[in-house]
Amino acid sequence: MPLAQLISPQQLAERQKAGGVVILDCRFALEDPDYGRCSYAEGHIEGAQYADLERHLSGPVTKGVTGRHPLPAADTLVQQLRAWGISADTDIVLYDDGPGAYAARAWWLLAWLGKRDGVFILDGGLKAWHSAGFPLSLDAPLVEPGTFAGTPDNRLLLDAEHLQKRLGQSGLTLIDARAQARFRGEVEPIDPIAGHIPGAQCAAFNENLGADGRFLPAEQLKQRFAAQLQGRSPDELVAYCGSGVTACHNLFALSLAGYPLGKLYAGSWSEWITDPARAIATGD
Repeated sequence: MPLAQLISPQQLAERQKAGGVVILDCRFALEDPDYGRCSYAEGHIEGAQYADLERHLSGPVTKGVTGRHPLPAADTLVQQLRAWGISADTDIVLYDDGPGAYAARAWWLLAWLGKRDGVFILDGGLKAWHSAGFPLSLDAPLVEPGTFAGTPDNRLLLDAEHLQKRLGQSGLTLIDARAQARFRGEVEPIDPIAGHIPGAQCAAFNENLGADGRFLPAEQLKQRFAAQLQGRSPDELVAYCGSGVTACHNLFALSLAGYPLGKLYAGSWSEWITDPARAIATGD
């Protein structure tokens, strides 16, 4: 079974009846950091707790050193997972209201800490939940603390120093999850420098989805990433984006397609450009 697993709105509704599942609402908006929290307060899937990208799923930003969403400290995240009622054997469902990027960030963090079983992303997110006719709730869930005791697996990470040394190596597949225009350096709405890491290929994360906002079938995803790999080993794949969030969407899609879990350059472009000695590229 692939590490990545999806759950439909109908399946989640059945799981709600049975109980014993932890649901995390991962809604967020880069342009409005309060959006997710406020949206959650206005209505969420019954039983869901709010997981904030910046408060819970990222660590503190150090200006000029880190990217915009550094990884949280492992022990801090473990404590938060316990507070959400998560133990080693807990089933977890993650959702947001967009293409699943914030839910995928939570999924990757759980995998990093060793929670690789029973973690699902709601396929199509909150939009699919609405379309299926299921209601939202205003009630705060009652939570019993969990006992999760994860350990970070840093084999899933590649830092800037080691990535820089690997640039130009024939076996490296480096994929950038940002949109084509940002990858090429034509526009940059968020970071102070435009472009991409030399040798990277653009693999815009939203192309993992169909027109309905749900993930493409595994075979289509496999073909998509086979074109990126071009015969190279998937074990040497490294994913990045603007700040280490949408890259997790590509890693989730790769896993759905049956590939091994690739590495994440967590600092991503927003960290890469903090050091003027690091090369940048523009265009295709």
